[in-house]
Amino acid sequence: MEYSDDHHMRRSLRREIAGTIGLLTDEHDFRAMRRYRSFTFDDHAVYLRQVESLLKTRALQGNHTTVALFDPVEYADFCTERGLDPDLPATRSRFTAELATTGPALPYEGQPLADLVPALVDEAVRQATWEYASTLLARLGSCAFCGEDIGHAAFTRASDLLLRILDAAPPGDRHLVCSVTGTPEALVAVLRAERAADGTTRLDEAEALEFTTVLALGLATRSPGGLVMRTTAPDTPDRVCGWRIRAGTLEPLTAGEVFDAYCTDAPSGDLIPPESDVDYCVPPDLGEEGPAPGHRH
Repeated sequence: MEYSDDHHMRRSLRREIAGTIGLLTDEHDFRAMRRYRSFTFDDHAVYLRQVESLLKTRALQGNHTTVALFDPVEYADFCTERGLDPDLPATRSRFTAELATTGPALPYEGQPLADLVPALVDEAVRQATWEYASTLLARLGSCAFCGEDIGHAAFTRASDLLLRILDAAPPGDRHLVCSVTGTPEALVAVLRAERAADGTTRLDEAEALEFTTVLALGLATRSPGGLVMRTTAPDTPDRVCGWRIRAGTLEPLTAGEVFDAYCTDAPSGDLIPPESDVDYCVPPDLGEEGPAPGHRH
């Protein structure tokens, strides 16, 4: 009887333990890990099937699992910095545990691995974009004229503009894309803003932070770029509008300019047939910016 009680308690405790799996999403990273003798997998497709089977099993047992993107280069640096042997499963487990809080990671919620992998890669791109844009903003330093922190002021202004755009948008779910091309590397950020039944707007905080940071960088550096918003609502055509980022400001695009942007293939310049049930519109009036937000020297 005592053994049975202990066994039941241990099974209950296992359900209380959250786990993290470090996933090698592509063949190149998988081959890089095969140089370690303790990494016993030799086929990437089989490896992925085994990971998916393990995820399903843990879910059926009531265990929560986080899937993190495992980068072999970052792993090697981690081992070097801490003086750890990289050819040990325990070292990989330690690195994976840190990924749950510092690296790109998503919860497993029963979705197929074919859907989870692209989402995890997108999360990694989003995090890298935010880190890069944040670094560039921080490097701008303080204004030589007034001493204000340029990056912080631009972020405040970008936050204000984003709120005004969302407040002025027509009812519906909104999909926003901000691109900045004048920095050393072109940056693109995406934000989904869902309209709840009570009229409030739901945002993913990480997406909103990345989007605002990229917009702030475009404003602060006066880099060329653009911001496009697509609004979707039941029983109405989608509405698409946008702004041009120019000289540190947002300039509304005309309906014709939005149409041209959506119906032209950027790499080739060839025309693309317009989508059906889509209205290309002028953006909503955002009103005048107040005196507080934004550094303008």
